[in-house]
Amino acid sequence: MERVILHSDLNNFYASAECLDNPALRGKPVAVCGDPALRHGIVLAKSGEAKSFGVATGQAIWEARLRCPGLVVVPPRYGRYLELSRQVRELYLQYTDQVEPFGLDESWLDVGGSAGLFGDGRQIADTLRTRIKREIGLTVSVGVSFNKVFAKLGSDYKKPDATTVITRENYRQVVWALPVGDLLYVGPATAKKLGRYGIRTIGALARASPAFLHTVLGRVGVMLWRFANGLDCSGVSTCCAVPPVKSVGNSTTAPRDLVSDDDVKITLYALCESVAARLREQRSLCSTVQLGIRDNTLLRYERQEKLAFPVSNSTDLFASAFRLFRANRPARPVRSLSVRAAGLSPADEEPQLSLFPEDVRRQKREDLERAVDSIRARYGYTGIRRGIQLLDPALDLDAKGSHIIHPIGFLGTLARDGGR
Repeated sequence: MERVILHSDLNNFYASAECLDNPALRGKPVAVCGDPALRHGIVLAKSGEAKSFGVATGQAIWEARLRCPGLVVVPPRYGRYLELSRQVRELYLQYTDQVEPFGLDESWLDVGGSAGLFGDGRQIADTLRTRIKREIGLTVSVGVSFNKVFAKLGSDYKKPDATTVITRENYRQVVWALPVGDLLYVGPATAKKLGRYGIRTIGALARASPAFLHTVLGRVGVMLWRFANGLDCSGVSTCCAVPPVKSVGNSTTAPRDLVSDDDVKITLYALCESVAARLREQRSLCSTVQLGIRDNTLLRYERQEKLAFPVSNSTDLFASAFRLFRANRPARPVRSLSVRAAGLSPADEEPQLSLFPEDVRRQKREDLERAVDSIRARYGYTGIRRGIQLLDPALDLDAKGSHIIHPIGFLGTLARDGGR
């Protein structure tokens, strides 16, 4: 059966959601921005009106206001965005069960098996656009093609609220004239590197030698050559398919530079408690701890340590993470930290009894933290906290409650499909 793949992209999603809920914002240049007090003060999303002034995602708020003095800045409401994303996905599922999210605002759909019921790809795309606008209040751009990469190019080709069809017959005319940076996974650095060799359009990339691209970019170069020539054959995952979790992590940018060991400990405990709670939720143990450090000059590096025994409690995770920090302490104050648990394995349904003292202590720590999980589930994160986290409450955070887990990326999909 011929694949008919749609890529649906909600237009200016965060900003559109804010305008949907607050009609007074409609028609104004709006930017959804992080909190400058927490050093997250960048543009996360902007309305079409703000974009016309040159406001761009990732800009600092002060820079965005220089470009648009009348910019209306609003804080993000991730819970609302998750709810709207769920509503849109439920609508997609009325047309196919092959719905693969790509972030909160984008999804691929394979509607090849639905044509007999709902019409061809363009008809289904137009129906979805109409229904999303009427029933949810958002607009969406949809690309229709025979593979996922070109479907995504189609959704970016014309905005807002448009359908673009890219076929085996017209893709050379539609796609090859586009800048190479428009292709999925060609970022600014890759585009600049390709530009040094005269490869500035997708067509030039398609006509380049795969062997040459492998020399310049490694295996990624060959992958991009396949993308440019319409040879992506990866499938769209079924909505209920859950990829195996290989690691669990969390990170934060501190509201101020971390200069003392206590500053680092407060932040690391919050991160380790978040990671450990998620490990217990999915009944997993980890055997490796990874620590990421970024100093106040934005220099970043990671280190990792193998644990003697697999664990899922924050005390052991913290001990490992703090050892890594002390052994790799940066010369400058710390701006952000990340903790990741890797080398996951299933936890036993019933823990094995042991006479060794360290095993007994470890099991007690696991039991204690499950009790903490229960207390926080009932009374919230602040229902019970470590004493050290009260030394500077501004540094403490509910890392688990504020963390959004995004769907697996497209490269992860390729890995699952074996790069077909």
